[in-house]
Amino acid sequence: MTEPHTLYVFGTGNATMTRYYNTCFAIRSGEEYFMTDAGGGNGILRILEEMQVPLNRIHHLFVTHEHTDHILGVIWMIRMIGTAIKKGNYEGIFHIYCHDGLIDTIQTFCRLTLQKKFCDLIGDPIQLIPISDRETRQILDMEVTFFDIHSTKARQFGFRAVLPDGKIVCCPGDEPLNPLCEEFAKGADWLFHEAFCLYRDREIFSPYEKHHSTVKDACELAERLGARHLILWHTEDKTYPERAALYRAEGEAYYHGDLLVPEDGSVIEL
Repeated sequence: MTEPHTLYVFGTGNATMTRYYNTCFAIRSGEEYFMTDAGGGNGILRILEEMQVPLNRIHHLFVTHEHTDHILGVIWMIRMIGTAIKKGNYEGIFHIYCHDGLIDTIQTFCRLTLQKKFCDLIGDPIQLIPISDRETRQILDMEVTFFDIHSTKARQFGFRAVLPDGKIVCCPGDEPLNPLCEEFAKGADWLFHEAFCLYRDREIFSPYEKHHSTVKDACELAERLGARHLILWHTEDKTYPERAALYRAEGEAYYHGDLLVPEDGSVIEL
């Protein structure tokens, strides 16, 4: 019998939010975590502490793209894990997966903002690992396939993970799922999708101009692709604290699976 895998929701907001941390998360397998993005600052450190996620159990981090609300927290992860390595409190390799265009970006951020002693750890024991479109890797006990989401804003990758029990998890990044990538999400047990705002509020937030979805759009997509569970995040915060109730009320008219609008700090069994 396989152990259950758990989703740790670190943040659920979009780039400019103040009431929510930027969207990032991890899948826990046993005592280890496969983390995706780290938000836009050192707020990730507080969240990890509050959720009791130890840094020495994070050996795998995937960076989707270069935008500040996804990548700047990665520099803090490198700094803090580097500190743990220096103190002898971290064993093994810290793997950071990203498309090849991000390797130099991350190294440049580190060189400009971190002490040399941390930068010198990059290569070994902190490894920046380039991944290519449709490349599959075994990460912990999951089969993870990375894919280019064909973003028109900045090159960005998502992933499809197959858990040991056969469940499929799909994260298509922070843009609407491109039709070219629907094969990765079709029939997914868990689909993670951005929902910039309610459809009713589209004139206020202009999601389409920013290449984002509304709740209605994301729910219609999940319904068409047959996703069993849909998680909506990367949202605005003007509907706080009624966001979850409002999003579910709109979304349930278009999606008939299990619709979740988690708060920062949520833990969900997959």
